[in-house]
This record gives sequence, structure tokens and C-alpha cells, in this order.
Amino acid sequence: MHPERLRPASRPLYSPEERVRRDATVWTLVQGLLAPVQFLVFLVSLGLVLRFLLTGEGQSAATVSVVVKTLTLYTIMITGCIWEKVVFDRYLFAPAFYWEDVFSMLVLALHTAYLAALFTGWLDARGLAWLALAAYFTYVINAGQFIYKLRMARLQGAGSTQTVQGSGAVA
Repeated sequence: MHPERLRPASRPLYSPEERVRRDATVWTLVQGLLAPVQFLVFLVSLGLVLRFLLTGEGQSAATVSVVVKTLTLYTIMITGCIWEKVVFDRYLFAPAFYWEDVFSMLVLALHTAYLAALFTGWLDARGLAWLALAAYFTYVINAGQFIYKLRMARLQGAGSTQTVQGSGAVA
């Protein structure tokens, strides 16, 4: 696929000032470190939840893993809000990440519903596992949204470098 087809027709993801703030803040590094950690926690937890649903074994491990995944999600969401404030001067729903943030609210709601159901006894163990899978399904979609935006940022960065340096290569 040609990079030109991936570029949005609207405004660039970052203005030059936003790009400078993004590159200068420690919160960019924090997000860059937390995202793969959260994904690793997700993969382990997904395996444990599926094992429990398929075999009935490992309920405690699956439950603990979903709680850890949810706490990891809260951490990346809070630090992401700080990052967004530094870069875009708003904690959430900056135009460049509006739909990702909207969908993140659904991801948060499902993970929080899991904790509420766990601590109130609203669902049994299998119901909790299925709720965790629903939360994880939305997480995967949301992660895909952010990965797409990262790709767009790289392409736009390469495009601005290409314009400034006159290079014909696009990464």
C-alpha cells in the first residue's frame, strides 16, 4: 500500500508546535514503555481467561490477571491524559485523537464493569470471564486505532522531513 493512501486528507496529526512538545515530553517515553507492557499483560491474561473458560481450571489466576490488566489500563489512561494535556493542551478528546479517546471510554467502562461485578458478586466466574473477553475485544480495537495513528504520525513525520530535506524516500 502506498503511504500517500494512508495520509488523512484533513489536518496533520500534529502541528509543528505539538510535534515539538510531543518529542520533548517524558510522557511520550512513558506511553511508549507502558503500551507494550500493557499488551504483554493482556496476552497473558487472555490466555488465562481462555484456559479457564475452556477447562474450568485457573479461575483465581484468570481473575487476578484481569485485575492486573485493568490496573495497567488505568495507569496508561492516566498517563495518556497527562501526555495529551502536554501535547494538545487538553486532557482528553484532542481533535487528533478524538475517536480513539471516545472508544477508550468504552474500553474503560467494560474493564471497570468487570471490577464492579467482581467486587459485588454480580456475575459468577464464567460471567466475569466473558465480560473480560468483551473488554479485551474492545481493547484490541482501541489498540489498533492507536497503532494506526502511530503509523500516520510516522508517515507525516517522514513527509515533513521529505519536504524539508527534499528527499524522495518515505519510510
